[in-house]
Amino acid sequence: MTSSDRSQAVGVTKTYTVRTYGCQMNVHDSERLSGLLEDAGYVRAPEDAPEGEADVVVFNTCAVRENADNKLYGNLGRLAPMKTKRPGMQIAVGGCLAQKDRDTIVKKAPWVDVVFGTHNIGKLPVLLERARVQEEAQVEIAESLEAFPSTLPTRRESAYAAWVSISVGCNNTCTFCIVPALRGKEKDRRPGDILAEVEALVAEGVSEITLLGQNVNAYGSDMGDREAFSKLLRACGTIEGLERVRFTSPHPRDFTDDVIAAMAETPNVMPQLHMPLQSGSDTVLKAMRRSYRQERFLGIIEKVRAAMPDAAITTDIIVGFPGETEEDFEQTMHVVREARFAQAFTFQYSKRPGTPAAEMEGQIPKEVVQARYERLVALQEEISWEENKKQVGRTLEVMVAEGEGRKDDATRRLSGRAPDNRLVHFSKPEEPVRPGDVVTVEITYAAPHHLLAEGPVKAVRRTRSGDAWEKRNAAKAAKPAGVMLGIPAIGAPVPAPAPAAPGCGCD
Repeated sequence: MTSSDRSQAVGVTKTYTVRTYGCQMNVHDSERLSGLLEDAGYVRAPEDAPEGEADVVVFNTCAVRENADNKLYGNLGRLAPMKTKRPGMQIAVGGCLAQKDRDTIVKKAPWVDVVFGTHNIGKLPVLLERARVQEEAQVEIAESLEAFPSTLPTRRESAYAAWVSISVGCNNTCTFCIVPALRGKEKDRRPGDILAEVEALVAEGVSEITLLGQNVNAYGSDMGDREAFSKLLRACGTIEGLERVRFTSPHPRDFTDDVIAAMAETPNVMPQLHMPLQSGSDTVLKAMRRSYRQERFLGIIEKVRAAMPDAAITTDIIVGFPGETEEDFEQTMHVVREARFAQAFTFQYSKRPGTPAAEMEGQIPKEVVQARYERLVALQEEISWEENKKQVGRTLEVMVAEGEGRKDDATRRLSGRAPDNRLVHFSKPEEPVRPGDVVTVEITYAAPHHLLAEGPVKAVRRTRSGDAWEKRNAAKAAKPAGVMLGIPAIGAPVPAPAPAAPGCGCD
């Protein structure tokens, strides 16, 4: 008897919630976890209820973010008394931290029912049932990938935009990153399978996809085809109804001219590039084991701008890596001035257990790192604002988004993304528009992190994606609530692919 059969037999619907930490790969994995649970008969709990009332609470963890373990154990500690009051409640911990810490989690939090890793997310429903029957914690960590995640059921968080994994794992050995040890070596997905998933998503109403990988432009490395990624981009350009294609995150080492040409020549590949710099110093890049140098990085930026003058380029930067001198830091500032990033995700270096960098000599004092970080942020804010001001007066097509504008209700505005992924707030038009629809607006004002279109909307294009969003929400409203055992608010993946956020666990 399946979980669904059991639920129906007793007339009770069990609820679940998933809390996600870390990069886009984890967000996408959480969509899979939600799909698996719903396939097993669980119902996702509403988001506006007290924390800890779900029958199953899943933490999809990150081992890279600062204090990731403390945050996890703090959250688990808050749930312990709730679980004591509700014996049927189950808690599962998966993701990178679970892959790394394994048995430690159950030792520190013996009330956890299931611990699973990055390679066996498909086992979650089985492990939950086994823990229930055997009344003891189940810890199962696979050492290699059991099934490519995209073969698993999925609960997509957006009706109009979707992640599509093209590879998992990473072959790099950056000294600040533990992801390759937790996600394994790169494994590429067959091009035909990727394109079949994209076509199926478009048929459901999706109009924007983001190709996802730890090192997305190394795609093809285990198939022996160095141009596989550019071929994939061009193939996406032939899919009717697919309006926007993005990808994250590439590695400068693998960024080749054929990829630039494919971006420039494929109309639905957006003029946007997230290219992690990490440091502008050749000395620090060598210590990081990043296989490119400043000249190579700036050369790529120059080629991209020559092929796509309007491209928005974003990046990741680590400040205060062990051994970084003031001269090294000034080299990073130099690259920022030269590259003129639309936005930079900046991080203060902090030790990550299990990485070579954590044991390096020359750890930088916190106050020095903080001072450098503030100088870098101030410079990038200035550049971001200057670059955004260049958008004033331009007429742009903006895809209406869900949940992007926190002040939209108060300002009577809507929000969306321009082709280059800049966030645009615009005046609400007279006619109704839905997430996934496209509006044409003129930019009237620029701030460092968003654009504003204060005048009337020039045009509204209702889309199949908007239809899909409307259909999904109508189905939610009409769906009977059933008899639920609990309704939590521990959280959920973002409602749509995160824009231009760091896409690799090492960021």
